[in-house]
Amino acid sequence: MSRTCSRFGWPSPTPCDAPSLSAALEARHAGLIEPVLVGPRARLEAVAAEAGLDLADVAIVDAPHSHAAAQQAVALAATGEVEALMKGSLHTDELMSALVSAAAGLRTKRRVSHCFLLQTPAYPRPFIVTDAAINIAPNLEQKADIIRNAIELAQVIGVREPKVAILAAVETVSPTMAATLDAAALCKMADRGQITGGLLDGPLAFDNAVSIAAARTKGIVSEVAGQADILVVPDLESGNMLAKQLIFMGGAASAGIVLGAKVPVILTSRADSRDTRIASCAIALMLAHHYRLSPP
Repeated sequence: MSRTCSRFGWPSPTPCDAPSLSAALEARHAGLIEPVLVGPRARLEAVAAEAGLDLADVAIVDAPHSHAAAQQAVALAATGEVEALMKGSLHTDELMSALVSAAAGLRTKRRVSHCFLLQTPAYPRPFIVTDAAINIAPNLEQKADIIRNAIELAQVIGVREPKVAILAAVETVSPTMAATLDAAALCKMADRGQITGGLLDGPLAFDNAVSIAAARTKGIVSEVAGQADILVVPDLESGNMLAKQLIFMGGAASAGIVLGAKVPVILTSRADSRDTRIASCAIALMLAHHYRLSPP
């Protein structure tokens, strides 16, 4: 394996699809990865032939169905034969269940969480939205791990001390709004050294988090407000809607990655563009290289 390519396990059980398969091959052509396809060989070859894709010299691990494909891909990661995983056409729950199983050997002390890395013309820097894909209604402890994972990703892409905005509907603490109480507690955890590496503030409403003008209008004095690198959402529903609105209506370029396991995991969607899939591979590659030096 070269130093610039990581070997990716690519579980792609039935029904295998051309977008998943072409993404693996395009990322390989770009010099980012060496894919290992995991799924029914006959189905993979049939999809490749129909889509005009060349599987010559591509490693394939034959698996009879989706459940077996997920387990075999996770096993490849656990033994170090691949350095990252990327979902093919199987359901997210199926891959994640195999990943977080105690028997798989890929769990760490942290909660697994997902980060969207976004870049929109309306904001001057790339930023992270988390968690919008895995943790449905995270509690305080889980939100702390979500933040730790996001800080790690931000640092890997070059943000030394990311500014973390913990979002709620309002910027004041209210006993009737749980998200504001969690935000206040998380900031105090950072003050006490329980969360390190980033600069936290919250609760912040979305406008305060991304607009200095909005923060000033409301009299908010903060090193985070208006210039957040990480947006921590209250729950999956709000995060998923926010991220997809930014992508489909705000023209945001995107990549997605799962952290908290011993290897990075890309959860692709059927609606993801080619650029999103390639960008996600690039982020996973950076994390895989980081984990070589600092295993999670």
